[in-house]
Amino acid sequence: MKKLNLCAVLAISMLFFNSCQQEEINSEDIRPQKKSNQNSKSANPTKAQVGSKVMMQAFYWDVPAGGTWWETIEDKIPAWSNSGIDAIWIPPASKAQNGPFSMGYDPFDYYDFGNYNQMGSTETRFGSKSELQSMISTAHNNNISVIADIVINHNSGGALETNPYSGTSTYTDYDPASGLFLRSATDFHPNDYHSSDSGAFGGFADLCHDKSYVQDWLWNKSNSVAKYYKNNMGFDGWRFDYVKGFSPWVVDSWTNAVGGFAVGEYWDGNAATLEWWVNESGASAFDFACYYRMKDAFEGNDLTKLQGDMLWKRKPMKAVTFVTNHDTDEIYSGKMLAYAYIMTHEGYPTVFYQDYEEWLDKDKMNNLIWIHNNKAGGSTNILHADQDEYVARRNGAPGLIVYLNDSNNRLERWVSTNWYNQTIKDYTGNSNWQPTTQGDGWVKIEVPANSYSIWSTL
Repeated sequence: MKKLNLCAVLAISMLFFNSCQQEEINSEDIRPQKKSNQNSKSANPTKAQVGSKVMMQAFYWDVPAGGTWWETIEDKIPAWSNSGIDAIWIPPASKAQNGPFSMGYDPFDYYDFGNYNQMGSTETRFGSKSELQSMISTAHNNNISVIADIVINHNSGGALETNPYSGTSTYTDYDPASGLFLRSATDFHPNDYHSSDSGAFGGFADLCHDKSYVQDWLWNKSNSVAKYYKNNMGFDGWRFDYVKGFSPWVVDSWTNAVGGFAVGEYWDGNAATLEWWVNESGASAFDFACYYRMKDAFEGNDLTKLQGDMLWKRKPMKAVTFVTNHDTDEIYSGKMLAYAYIMTHEGYPTVFYQDYEEWLDKDKMNNLIWIHNNKAGGSTNILHADQDEYVARRNGAPGLIVYLNDSNNRLERWVSTNWYNQTIKDYTGNSNWQPTTQGDGWVKIEVPANSYSIWSTL
């Protein structure tokens, strides 16, 4: 999912075509390509295990144009690595219909990373191909994996052609400068195979993933999009955009072909629906159920909402948790409490670029990342929840106790721990207490007003 600027809205009005129902038939779909211009450079191997620490969403909506963003990220990578980041998710990297102004969610040429003069520029909004490769190499050298944003539900920027399946003319003739993955009306909906799939987005030309030609160019061929991204560019994993628009088997087929960490943007607050999608796709999913429960809790001042159903409670190894992203990018008073929540609970937490670099206290963010990477292991038990207070325990070694306070008063509470006759402390520094647990594991802890404390053994 993504936002649409004025240029994109104008493009949508040109791209929209009628969806006339066609009889479903089988057909061959094999066409020669006009030219090939691959980069045979081998990619650096990844040095990080994605999911073991914390992921950084390394962009926000409308980052500065002008081709400097890959350099901006590269400069920050060493500090991010030192803070405990193990992966960065970057925006769609290939040339899109809006050229130097596009955030990449209107893809045109999947093989143009800023090295072909088309769509109004050579570089993308973010920079050149060589700058992208340099950034990826720097990430690998700093033990950080790079997650590519993959937009394969729809395309944008095709030329006008007569469309026998819609009975109209549609903007579905794609002849990219790379000479790779040419497309025409038969590759989009409606076509000779079927009228539509799971969903279209905004009137953009909607790819038909059931066509063998499309499958070959997306993941099967030796120089498919998936294999080129992995083998030539060095990407380590995949963030799939708008996966509601196509069947889960598409993601499963992609990852079967090239491997790598994969997470889907299935925008739905129902944890059961998210669980269904990860089971069908084999990939992880952004935990929108957790996102909405946290908004209810921290914006609505009712921490009982944190007892609600979330993907991390059903499939913790498949849940990618987040507080905000490029589509939501809210600023609200309880955001640090939300980060304290995702950094201490199960799931793979994601940090949003602007939260980390601009809006919140970076020292506090780094502290939470350290706590996640060093203390937050094992299963989770919710020990207490009311409107103002929330206490949970991680049962690993050493594990932790997190105490959230959404009230204007300092609070204390006796809690049950897995530590017996051991001294503990608050690793956030919000409390200077160092109590010793009783023989039965019980201990009294405190938390400042409108804040959090996170306790573990010394």
